[in-house]
Parts: sequence; structure tokens; C-alpha cells
Amino acid sequence: MSDAVDRSTPAGTAPPPNPTLVVAVLAFGGIVVSLMQTLVIPIVGQLPRLLDASASDTAWAVTATLLAAAVATPVMGRLGDMYGKRRMLLISMAMLVVGSVVAGLSDSLVPMIVGRALQGLSSGVIPLGISILRDELPAERLGSATAMISASLGVGGALGLPAAALIADNFDWHALFWVSAALGVVALLLVLVLVPESKVRTGGRFDLAGAAGMATGLVCLLLAISKGADWGWTSGTTLGLFAAAVLVLLAWGFFELRVDQPLVDLRTTARPQVLITNLASVAIGFGMFSMSLVIPQLLQLPEPTGYGLGQSLLAAGLVMAPSGLVMMALAPVSALVSRAKGPKVTLMIGALIVAAGYGLNVLLMDQVWHFVLASCVIGAGIGFTYGAMPALIMGAVPASETGAANSLNTLMRSIGTSVASAVAGVVLAQMTTRFGSHVLPSEDGFRTVLALGAGAALVGFAIAAFIPRQRPAGPDTVAAAGPARAPEASGAQA
Repeated sequence: MSDAVDRSTPAGTAPPPNPTLVVAVLAFGGIVVSLMQTLVIPIVGQLPRLLDASASDTAWAVTATLLAAAVATPVMGRLGDMYGKRRMLLISMAMLVVGSVVAGLSDSLVPMIVGRALQGLSSGVIPLGISILRDELPAERLGSATAMISASLGVGGALGLPAAALIADNFDWHALFWVSAALGVVALLLVLVLVPESKVRTGGRFDLAGAAGMATGLVCLLLAISKGADWGWTSGTTLGLFAAAVLVLLAWGFFELRVDQPLVDLRTTARPQVLITNLASVAIGFGMFSMSLVIPQLLQLPEPTGYGLGQSLLAAGLVMAPSGLVMMALAPVSALVSRAKGPKVTLMIGALIVAAGYGLNVLLMDQVWHFVLASCVIGAGIGFTYGAMPALIMGAVPASETGAANSLNTLMRSIGTSVASAVAGVVLAQMTTRFGSHVLPSEDGFRTVLALGAGAALVGFAIAAFIPRQRPAGPDTVAAAGPARAPEASGAQA
């Protein structure tokens, strides 16, 4: 009988996790969470009627998710480093399920906003998943696995629009949230059963004051960016929020440099490889989101405008869907390039591909296949960049700070997408044309936003060129981002 026992696994201990299953489960969780980005797009125009509220009020169903995600991402990353990444991953998935149920039961504005905010609190799933991979996977598997998890963000966003449109067109709108709740339950159970808890922890005391300061600063900043067009960019409210964001974040940084166990270790964040990667992430986030703002609108505008293609929302979503599949398909290629040339080169290549995709779209806007082609090229570039950024971050931070560092990088990308949305809104509101009794964004306005997306990607390329070639070495840094174990890896008790 004893001959049948795997001798590599001591008696009485759990067998090692199956890397393939762990990656698959975490990628599925990332896709489920990223679906929340596009979940309500098919019903945004109907929300005032469905919830018996004004359009400006129902817009908070989108804004609440953005703000909650901005606050939750760095906080959950830090808590994961301290108390266990899998534990925080499960809590994040539980928030998604609870939020989906609340929204699914809502028929008025307040519970809808509460439900959407709870869904936003699940945004830490992808950075936490990447951090778990670093702790659990062998070095030779980590690059491709990290790229795959990162690509899940784009896959969920791309597939979410047609799926949500299909559900909204054929079922009661509440079904959108019941489906997301069901997917969240499946993801939660899979994580519970198949994903191990990391032994790499920092312990210590949570920086509650630092979390409150960061949350206040980020909410002020993102609220001003996301609502500035509605309130007026020169209004007292918008300018006051921008001023408050600057003052609060400066004070927060001063405090974080002097506290023993900060929410974000700004000294680590200031390392050139981390700092420059995060700056490039803002530009890449801008470039990524410009596509999502332009292509669906152009596809749905009436053909008599001369530049619209008269497609349904479902058709527009199906046009975007292949880009997500391209991201996933190129994840292994991104990992191979990073292994051969380093993630810095991968990030720069990806940024150039994104810029080329936008340039292609500026020239080709007349046929549906033009948009399929352009979005796939852009998706390919995003797949490269999203696989490279976590690798750069993990190559420069201690294993015990992986969760917080990856979460901060995710936040930087989110800020980039928020800025893209605001800038595109301003451009499309200023560059208009009259179609019958309606005022619509002009063709030149759409081309301008596409050109800005290309420019942002080129800015990301230029910034990435300054990332140091040599990653810092040290006992706490996993240069190859291989598996880490406590106490050897972090010096912390499990």
C-alpha cells in the first residue's frame, strides 16, 4: 500500500496545489470581476425610467463602482500581504456576490448604488491573484501565468458587453445581476476549494489612518475627473475637489513616510523600476480605454450620419469581443518575450502595438471589419503591456509587499482609464455635428480621441524606456518572481 503514496508529500500534509488549476481559477475570477465594468452599459440609458430617478442621479450607478474600486484595490492588497491573500480574495468575491444580490433586488436608486459600490469592492481580485501566483508557482510557470491573469481583465471587459446586451435584450434587467451573482458564487467556491493560502505575510498593524487618507484623496480626485463634465470643469465643486485631492494626498504622503507600518511603503514605491512602471501604467490605462469609448459609439450611430454603421449594442459588443480573446491568446507570447528580453522590452513593444492599432483605426473607420481589425491589434498590445507590468513590479519589491505593490499598479491603470473617459467626454462634447434635431459627436471628434489613445500609448512607450534594465537584487526580492515562502522569503511568521 505504501508504494502508492507520493513520497514527495509528507504524511498528514496537503498535496501541493496544481499550478494549472490555480491559474485557471484565478483567471476565471479575474474575468468575473472585470465583467462588472460593462455590466450596466446596456441599460444605462434606461436607468432613469427603471429607477424613477434623473439621469444625473442614475449615473452614480457607474461612478459608485469606480470610487469603491479605487479605495478597495490598495487596501485589499495591503490586507492580503498582512493577513493572507486568499482570505482577502474570498472576501472580495463575497462582496461581488452580495453587491450583485442587492442590485438584483433593487427597484430604486439607493439600493442600486449600494449594490454597485459593493461590486466595486471586488476589484482587488486580479492583483491579489497575481500575488498568489508569485507565492505558489515555480519560477518557470510564473511569467505566462501572470500574463494570463492580467489578460483576464481585458477578456472580461471585452466579453462582458455582448453578454450583458444579450441578457438585457431577452430578460428582465435584474437578470444581469443575478447572473453576476451566480458567477461570483462559482468563482468563490473554486477559490475556496482549489487555491491555497500563501504563507508569506507581513503581520503587523493595519494603517487605518493611512487608508482613510488615501481613500479621501482618491475619492476627491476621481470624483472630480468623472463628474467634472457634468458639474463644469471650472465650477467651484470640481476645482475644490481637485484642490482637496492635492492637499490630502500630499498630507497622506507626508504621514506615510513617518509611520512604522504604512499602508503603502512610499520608499519602495519610489524605486525607479516601480515608480516609472506605475507612471507608464497611467498612460497605458488611458490608451487602453480610448478604444472602449469610441468604437461602440461609432458602430451604433445611424448610417445616414455618414460615419456611423447603424449596428445594435449586441453587434457592437460582438465586434469588441475578439480583442479580449487576442489578449488571452498572446499572454504566453508576452511571457516568452519577457523571459528572453525582459518585461521592460515587452512593455515597450506592447505600447507600440497599441499605438499602431489606434493609427490603423484613424485611417480605417468605414466597415465593421475595420473595427474588428483595429480592436484586435490594440488588444494584442494591451495583452503585452498587462503581462509585463506585474512582472516589473514583482521584480522590484519584497515578496511580503507583492499584494500592495500590484494593487497600486492596478490603481494607476484605473486612474488612466478615468482620465481617458473625462478627456474623451470633453473632446466629443466640443467637436459635434448636427443630425436632424440631434447634436452628435463629429467624425473628427472620434478621430481625435483615437489619436489621443495612440499618443497616450506612445507616451507610455517613452516613459517605459527609462525603466532600469537591472532589477534590484536582494534577499527579499525575487528577481525571477519565483515562489516565495515564509519565513525565508519575508521574514514574517505564517
